[in-house]
Amino acid sequence: MEVNNKYIRFDWAVKRMLRDKANFAVLEGLITVLLGEKITISEILESEGNQESASDKFNRVDIKAINSKGEIIIVEVQLTRQLYYLQRMLYGVSKAITEHIQIGDKYDNVKKVYSINILYFDLGQGKDYLYHGRTVFTGVHTGDQLKVNTRERNEITLCAPENVFPEYYIIRVNEFNDIAKTPLEEWLDYLKNNRIKDNTTTPGLREARERLLYMTMDDKDRRAYDSHMDDIMVQNDVLDTAKMEGIEEGRAEGRAEGRVEGLKEGRVEGLKEGRAEGRAEGRAEGIAEAQKSFVKNLHAMGLPVADIQRATGLSEQDIEDLLRK
Repeated sequence: MEVNNKYIRFDWAVKRMLRDKANFAVLEGLITVLLGEKITISEILESEGNQESASDKFNRVDIKAINSKGEIIIVEVQLTRQLYYLQRMLYGVSKAITEHIQIGDKYDNVKKVYSINILYFDLGQGKDYLYHGRTVFTGVHTGDQLKVNTRERNEITLCAPENVFPEYYIIRVNEFNDIAKTPLEEWLDYLKNNRIKDNTTTPGLREARERLLYMTMDDKDRRAYDSHMDDIMVQNDVLDTAKMEGIEEGRAEGRAEGRVEGLKEGRVEGLKEGRAEGRAEGRAEGIAEAQKSFVKNLHAMGLPVADIQRATGLSEQDIEDLLRK
């Protein structure tokens, strides 16, 4: 990619730049493409993910906005693996709902929430790069979908539960490996590869080409951005190295222990069983060693225990025990 066509990564832009009203069009474009309808952001709400300290570089980055219909939209970018991510999505949505209704308000003031999660790690099993979830009530015996009475503009109308309950979008950035042909694929190409077509007409990306150019940053922001990219590269290298070391150690120890146990038995069956048990124990020990190495590497990089907990899913006590070994 040419230097003059180098674009700022979305996770950096959403944290530092897209809270500016002048840049709302970029974020509106992504949400418009996902929801299939024109979205206009009225305001950006306070959001706990917008820290500015050096220790926040691996925290989630999020924006919480209200659209022109008064609905709440949460956009989160997650850079590192985290256990119980689905539970965190649910918590974030529940918190957004309760924060924006006052005690004593009627229930018709509860706003629909869209949760858009952009993940730069592998979440579970699945072949698609985009997953969409919403709530429907289906008849157990009839198979029909429930609709309920509601009041809108002083009229009683039927409303489907999916128009009230939250909707969730999970974008698995690493799973996108196609040539960008549709607007959504163009967005994925930007999220993963920082590429934007010169002749793009995709909502949001036209504005991103003008406002998210690397060379338009001042020297201070450019140095901070370069440091952020270095941190991501180091983090990915640590993860990949720990994973490879764990696999190789597990294989080697499994083969060695399998041969020893098998020879002791002196039988073909014993040899097979010994190898299998050895491999299993070796894999377990290899994973444990990789986990210990990963924790120590993150600690050596200066991450506090709270951030290491979020990256690994381990308890504070487990992390302290590993650091003492």
